[in-house]
Amino acid sequence: MEAIITSYRRSRHRQYPNQILIKADGIGYTKAHAFLGKKVIVQVSKNKKFIGKIVALHGKKGVVRARFKKGLPGQVIGKKCEIQD
Repeated sequence: MEAIITSYRRSRHRQYPNQILIKADGIGYTKAHAFLGKKVIVQVSKNKKFIGKIVALHGKKGVVRARFKKGLPGQVIGKKCEIQD
């Protein structure tokens, strides 16, 4: 399933580049629980991709939070990513 990367996880004074917020079309709060634990693949270039895991919900509009081992570059914000079923 395709989703869009909306932002990094942020607080008032800090942002976490290894955690991103993902919004999938047509997914609400109740359906977002099914994505916990799934893998996320972000393709940056032809030979560079990052693999992460959905770890938590973010708010009540179906946005989920994914964690990666390394920080993601800023160019991925607004791009599409793949959620493995």
